[in-house]
Amino acid sequence: MLLCSFQRCPLLLGRGEAAVRRTGEAESQEPTRWSEAEEDENTRAGVRRSGGMSWRLLSPTLVQYCSGRGKREHPTNCRENGRRESKKMAIALRFAATPRCLVSSIPPTSAGAGHGGGVARTGVLGRTCRGRRLEVAVGNSTRCRAKKGGGGGGGGGGGMDGVPGAGTLGGSGAEGGDQLSVVMKFGGSSVSSAARMQEVAGLILTFPEERPVVVLSAMGKTTNLLLLAGEKAVGCGVIHVSEIEEWNMIKDLHIKTVDELGLPRSLIHSMLDELEQLLKGIAMMKELTLRTTDYLLSFGECMSTRIFAGYLNKVGVKARQYDAFDIGFITTDDFGNADILEATYPAIAKRLHGDWIREPAIPVVTGFLGKGWKSGAVTTLGRGGSDLTATTIGKALGLREIQVWKDVDGVLTCDPNIYPNATTVPYLTFEEAAELAYFGAQVLHPQSMRPAREGDIPVRVKNSYNPKAPGTLISKQREMDKVVLTSIVLKSNVTMLDIVSTRMLGQFGFLAKVFSIFEDLGISVDCVATSEVSISVSLDPSKIWSRELIQQELDHVVEELEKIAVVHLLQKRAIISLIGNVRRSSLILEKAFHVLRKSGVNVQMISQGASKVNMSLIVHDSEAKQCMKALHQAFFEEDVLTEVDQDALQLS
Repeated sequence: MLLCSFQRCPLLLGRGEAAVRRTGEAESQEPTRWSEAEEDENTRAGVRRSGGMSWRLLSPTLVQYCSGRGKREHPTNCRENGRRESKKMAIALRFAATPRCLVSSIPPTSAGAGHGGGVARTGVLGRTCRGRRLEVAVGNSTRCRAKKGGGGGGGGGGGMDGVPGAGTLGGSGAEGGDQLSVVMKFGGSSVSSAARMQEVAGLILTFPEERPVVVLSAMGKTTNLLLLAGEKAVGCGVIHVSEIEEWNMIKDLHIKTVDELGLPRSLIHSMLDELEQLLKGIAMMKELTLRTTDYLLSFGECMSTRIFAGYLNKVGVKARQYDAFDIGFITTDDFGNADILEATYPAIAKRLHGDWIREPAIPVVTGFLGKGWKSGAVTTLGRGGSDLTATTIGKALGLREIQVWKDVDGVLTCDPNIYPNATTVPYLTFEEAAELAYFGAQVLHPQSMRPAREGDIPVRVKNSYNPKAPGTLISKQREMDKVVLTSIVLKSNVTMLDIVSTRMLGQFGFLAKVFSIFEDLGISVDCVATSEVSISVSLDPSKIWSRELIQQELDHVVEELEKIAVVHLLQKRAIISLIGNVRRSSLILEKAFHVLRKSGVNVQMISQGASKVNMSLIVHDSEAKQCMKALHQAFFEEDVLTEVDQDALQLS
């Protein structure tokens, strides 16, 4: 298995893509050695220029504009004998537009006396390009690892105000190099303020026997604010960027948090400057592509993790900050909704395990982010992608457990905003959790269960606001004898299409034509039901960033489908998904239809997934919440199994 490791060259070889060498060549190459003076000089230079983030934008024009503001320098000092000056400039421009992920951080060392009282130092390389190159290493070889780097560990002394046990986290692991044991992922609401960050730090320290990897989302609603700020920048003009309300909210939140935690503003100052320059570049270009959007959104996680790692170091708990795209999160180039590739797992294991053995410190990793394997640009994993980051790290390191800390007491029987009598589901299987996530449950990312299932690592969903609550344990198997229904999930504002054509009778390829139209238009299908001459499908009500399907897109779908069939468009529908025991599917459907008949609700479509744990009913949107309440009362507030036993006695 090939692992991506990074040496000292950020230059893009070939036509803008990273060069991948053969295994033998990568193993035989010796890394370029630098003196300690050069190391220190370039590290300081890198921090001065970018504060840990190299300039990566979509077009050289945008790069030139922003760098012209004095925020970046083109690395034109590359010394490659025999190259013409024009070729050197082309390489420099390509590097300027390359994301910071092409240059990985040097493994940090512990904080010393002259580094701001244990504030997280993120191990940033200088951005000069002397003698550096990107190469592929094999297996768990560590010969290509740099020997020194900026710090992320804090001083060992000191106690945490009001938190017992500071400095002792990890037991023997903190001193003797025991293995990392769990992943602890915290969502945006869990780290939405300085006070919440202090509470999360205290929560982590209440488990002194654990050696955690901490994964963080952006603070509060920062991701939404970044997206809105980018959209406003497109049309506001360069001189008005500083007046964008969302940009000022982001800046004020992070500066206030740093001040309240007693950290120096320099920890995030350069990143805020870079973010403002990016918004000005977007305003100048008057466009916001998916690639630039992912880059823009990455600032949220990058700042939250730096602040949190800095705070842990300040209070005497060694921590080391990592950007996910720097430690081996390799993804497809589907900006906005990238998939993690298999090469990610050994790369992460090598980096995190190697750094922990070299010098134990709590890894604080950005969630939600990756690096496109072709473009080398920053990618995002879709809404809630920090859950996927956590389970990927858990699988890569083979950890004992993955903990996902939310703002609810685990996975619930239904949405408490719809029906307040929802209760916590104590146990789930991976299949049940995946179906819940796909059909609208906000607790988990739809793809997050796959790495955990493949690694057979249990996932525990807990409440950071109520740590004593038992939460939900998700594992490969659970006792199902007394289980009828696990949870009810509602997805509103669904569009339904009835596609009727006598041409499909006895013909092949008709379904392929239908779904190729959806593929070409980039629209996802939720549920499917077919007969000999018709197909009924429900369309995903939103795109990646919760933007509803606009009427123009729906009209285009209908227009294309009408070339091969008669199409009926039905809007304002809702999917009610019943997640339950596959061995009791008949009972579930019998009970559900009885409840709906009593409520006077007509089911317009029914679909059962291949996993058999999910049965989906489509009803009118206006009746959906009423159905949810009635179904919850019938399945969770009445003894359904007792009724079944009585029926069995009568039959006998």
